[in-house]
Amino acid sequence: MENAADMPTRRGRAAATNPATRCDLLHIEPDPAALDADELRSVPTRFFHDHTRSVLAKNNSPDVGFTYSLNPYRGCEHGCIYCYARPSHEFLGFSAGLDFETKILVKKDAPRLLAEELARPSWSPQVVALSGNTDPYQPVERRLKLTRACLQVFLTHRNPVAVITKNHLITRDLDVLAELATRNLVTVSVSITSLRPDLVGAMEPRTSRPQRRLQAIERLAERGIPVGVNVAPVVPGLTDEEMPEILRQAASSGARRARYILLRLPGPVKDLFIEWLCRTLPDRADRVLNRLASLRGGRLSDNRFGTRMRGEGEWAEVLSRLFHLTCKRHGLNEPTQPLSTTHFRRLAGGQLDIFG
Repeated sequence: MENAADMPTRRGRAAATNPATRCDLLHIEPDPAALDADELRSVPTRFFHDHTRSVLAKNNSPDVGFTYSLNPYRGCEHGCIYCYARPSHEFLGFSAGLDFETKILVKKDAPRLLAEELARPSWSPQVVALSGNTDPYQPVERRLKLTRACLQVFLTHRNPVAVITKNHLITRDLDVLAELATRNLVTVSVSITSLRPDLVGAMEPRTSRPQRRLQAIERLAERGIPVGVNVAPVVPGLTDEEMPEILRQAASSGARRARYILLRLPGPVKDLFIEWLCRTLPDRADRVLNRLASLRGGRLSDNRFGTRMRGEGEWAEVLSRLFHLTCKRHGLNEPTQPLSTTHFRRLAGGQLDIFG
C-alpha cells in the first residue's frame, strides 16, 4: 500500500481506494498520476437495480437481538470508513472500498416483496430489523422512499419493526412511525459515534452531523416513538472518551435505551480503516491501533461471537462499567414491554392498500 499521506482526498468519501476483492481474478486500479484534480476528488454515485426475489435476510448471530432483517439498499453512500457491511459488497463483484459508497444497489421491489413475505402462512409475526446491514435512510432514500413504503407495509400487516439509522431523514416518516408506536409496533435506534462534527465529517462523510441526530431523537420522542441511542462503534483511543457525554445528551433529548458496540474490522475493513486513520489522523494512529489491539487479545479484529461486540481484558471492563454507570445515572435502559405481535394480521392482498 502506498504512503497514506500521499493518497488522494476524495470529496465526501471516506475510502480513498478500491482494494482488490477476495473474488478478483484481475484487479485494475486507476493511476492517480493520470487523473486531474477533479477526478481525484470527485467520485459520482451510481445506482443499480437489485432484482432480488426475497427481502428478509435471516440472521444466525447470537450477538444481535433479531432473526430477520430488511435492507432496501446494498452499499451505503454514508461511507462510514469502519462499516462492517463493506465486505458484503465483494460478493456482488464490487470492492469494499470506494465501490461500497459509490455503487449502490436499489431493491425497488422491496415493499411488494415484503408484503408477500408477511402474507405467507409460514410467516410467524416477529420483530424485523430495518436494517441489519446498510442504513435505510441513506441519501437516496429522500427520492426513492423505499424505506417509507416498507414501514407502511409493516403498519398494514401490524408486524413489529426495529429501525436503526444515522440519518435525520427518519423524521420525514414521523407520521407512519407514530401510528406504529400507538400499537407498540416500533422502536428506533439512532447511532452516534462522536459529538465532534469535524471527526464525523471525516469518518462518516455523508451522514447527518451529531446535532442533527440528537434533534432526530428529540422529535421522535416528542411523537411518542420509543427511541434509543447506539454509541457505535466505540473507537478506542479516539471516541471512547465521549461515551458519557453522548449518553447524557441522548437521554436529555428523549432517548430511553442505549447500547454500545466496540469497533470491528472484519476482512478488508481493517486495511481500509488503517489507511484512513494514517491519512486523516496520523498523530492518533498508533494510540488507536494499540488500544484496539489491547481489547482484541493483541489482534485488530475478533470475529468470535460473544466477544466481538465488547472486546475483552481490562479496557473492555472499564468501558462496560463506564457505560452501565452512565446509563443508570441518566435513567437509560429501564425495563420496557417488548414490541407486540398480537395485532398482526395476514392480508393476502395487503400490498394493495399501499400500492393500489
